[in-house]
Order: sequence, then structure tokens, then C-alpha cells
Amino acid sequence: MAWYRNLSRRDFIKTAAAAAVLTGGAGCSSGKSPWHFLRVHEARTLAAMCDCLIPPDSAPGAEWAEVVNYIDMQLYGAYSKLRNSYREGTANLELTSQQYFGQAFSLLPTDAQKSLLQDLEKDHAPKEIWVGITPRHFFDTVLAHTMQGYYGDPRHGGNRERASWKMLGLVYPQIRGRARVIVS
Repeated sequence: MAWYRNLSRRDFIKTAAAAAVLTGGAGCSSGKSPWHFLRVHEARTLAAMCDCLIPPDSAPGAEWAEVVNYIDMQLYGAYSKLRNSYREGTANLELTSQQYFGQAFSLLPTDAQKSLLQDLEKDHAPKEIWVGITPRHFFDTVLAHTMQGYYGDPRHGGNRERASWKMLGLVYPQIRGRARVIVS
């Protein structure tokens, strides 16, 4: 008979909690974020925002195509100068969402998300919240990066399974400077 079957529920929980502390985590995961730069809540906000910008229809949307992964990889590298803009922008978007609707942006119905993003695009947002970055600048930056992540080469972290290329009917777009030789 296994030793754990004689434990009361309370003793089992105590033992499990002690084991979690000793192994460095209280759960199945290591506690590490899957992102290079973004925090989990920032990635969630960006995923909702990107999916409003390129929503799913007969083709996958920006969230499925892992556009946030592209943005995260670029913020860790080539776009590292924009880190503060993303930190402030996602925080300000969440504060604005809380002020307008009383909940997180990612939890809003699609119509409310679109309405809020239209306000950002028009630079109409609470000035007391949007101090470090203008709403329009944040919107334009995320829009540009969403397009890059959705339509760009998957090797940069987005366009999962070449979703946008399939949608456009492209087999594999030619990359300047590279000759693709197809051997029959």
C-alpha cells in the first residue's frame, strides 16, 4: 500500500506545499514567463489589441499567428528602444479600459475593444492617464508591429505556419538576395 494513502487531506496538502517550496515552485510550471521582454499581463493586453487590428475570419487572426511573439522578440532585440513605450502604453491602455469599462482590456467585448482603440487612434484618451506616451503614438506603433508580425517571415517570430501567406495564396514569397531553387 502506498504511503500517501494513509495521509489525511490536510497532511497531504502540507506535504505537497513543502515539496513545491523545496523544488522552487508551487505548481506544474517553473514560474518563468514564456516571454523574453513582455510580462504575461502585457502580452495578454497586446494579444487582444492585435486581434482587434487583424481579427480572425476565414483566416487566422493576429493572436493565433503569434504576432505578440514577434513583438516580444523584437523588443528584446531590434526594437529595444521601444520597451518603455510598450510598458507605458499597455499600462495606460489597461488604466483607460478600467476607467471606461471597469475591467481589463482583454476581457472587454470586441465592440468595446474596438471603440477604445478608435479613441486611441484619434488621440482621444484621458490626458491624466496618457502622460509618458500619446495614445496615437502607441496605437500607430502597435499597428505597424502587428502588420510586420502578421505578414512578415515566420523566422522573425510571427506569421505562425505562414498564415497570412496562405491567406494571400503565396507559396513562399521571394526574399531579395536569396535564390530559391526547387529541385524536382
